Amino acid sequence: MIMRLRKTSPLLLLILAFFSVAVFPLNAHALKQVDPILKQALAEAVADANSFDDEFEAQVWLVDMSARLTRFIKDPQERLTLLRMVHQEATRADLSPELVISVIHVESAFNPYAVSYVGAQGLMQVMPFWKKELGRKDDNLINAAINLRYGCTILKHYLKREKGDWIRALARYNGSLGRTKYPEKVMNFWQKYWFVDHQ
Repeated sequence: MIMRLRKTSPLLLLILAFFSVAVFPLNAHALKQVDPILKQALAEAVADANSFDDEFEAQVWLVDMSARLTRFIKDPQERLTLLRMVHQEATRADLSPELVISVIHVESAFNPYAVSYVGAQGLMQVMPFWKKELGRKDDNLINAAINLRYGCTILKHYLKREKGDWIRALARYNGSLGRTKYPEKVMNFWQKYWFVDHQ
């Protein structure tokens, strides 16, 4: 079972929000200036629904990743359901599923109910203004499948924009372009917990 956020007093939330805004930068995908190319990519992605190309290879991957994810999600079915969605959405976006898992690990620690101080939601911490931009106000970003579709598409957009440079793409995703703390954390989690040798 995934741990839910505890109820916090409104005064404490206000203090934390003020402190966070003063100290930490906003996520790149939290900015209100919408990149029209990214908007188009998201519009196409939310209408697309591909599944696995190679079911056997996916099953091997699921077994391996499920064992690694046990410390974060205890229920085996819940783990497999999430991993299947991650593999599907990462593959659709032509991203490494393991690196997407690393981003989720850093962004939400696998808590689909996570909400940041700026309002980013879900596993990949997607900003809700994207729903309005796409004319999909009923999309629920706490829903793992929807969140992964948005998050993977945004991450892929930044990777293309940065011509395959993962450090810069991850920094853009986090809103910290020019700094390496966030990309290094994601890459460290990938190497420590989620790396798979595909050779």
